Amino acid sequence: MAATVGFLYPGHSAEDDFPRMERLLNDAGAGVLLPLVHTDIGTDAHRVDALLEMGSVDRLTAGLDEVAARGAQAVVWACTSASFVFGWDGAADQVRRLAAHAGLPASSTSFAFARAARAMGVTRVAVAATYPDDVAGLFGDFLKAAGVEVTGVRGSGIITAAEVGTWGREEVLRLLREGDDPAADAVLLPDTALHTAAWLPELEAAAGKPVLTANQVTAWEGLRLLGHTPVCPALGGLFAAPRPVRAGES
Repeated sequence: MAATVGFLYPGHSAEDDFPRMERLLNDAGAGVLLPLVHTDIGTDAHRVDALLEMGSVDRLTAGLDEVAARGAQAVVWACTSASFVFGWDGAADQVRRLAAHAGLPASSTSFAFARAARAMGVTRVAVAATYPDDVAGLFGDFLKAAGVEVTGVRGSGIITAAEVGTWGREEVLRLLREGDDPAADAVLLPDTALHTAAWLPELEAAAGKPVLTANQVTAWEGLRLLGHTPVCPALGGLFAAPRPVRAGES
């Protein structure tokens, strides 16, 4: 039976990254299904009040019947900003409540970044974010709470996920270059509205170091919940080798 992870995804900005990752993983022999269920985005704004509402548990649990119907064995809230905006403890409570409602192991993109960095042995990161500076800074705070040293945080001032979803290869490469820091072991690109799945090896070649992106780590985290560690170099260094996981940890 295929390892099946259901993703609760706000809106439609970069939804096509998920079927792309599923195809790449299965081309590598992974045997996975990554069904995506859309949640009500509410107000499309990288603004704290809007993000707190976007990530409210009532909005998330509304999609769980469809997740169950798709045969999911774990569920991930596929949104960085509307998880880290709650802070470490609030994001943990969000995941606990989601798991309780779903009856499944659960996580979110913010925890995915922290666990992916740990799995790769990364201790110092640079954050290259699409968000306004205040929201980007909250992601830096979340990573620090996870024990990750943040060498720098660059925001881009983009307010809506819809605008982020229009960015292509050149914009993503520019974001990476402008947000990198020579002192960092890796560069993190949050925002699941940002297309990155098609360019992960190229991004790492441009940076000369690991690059972790929101949709990439979200897929990895969901499979980690199932104890599944597929190897798929087309999805970057995170997927280049099996990595120790603890199935079911949330």
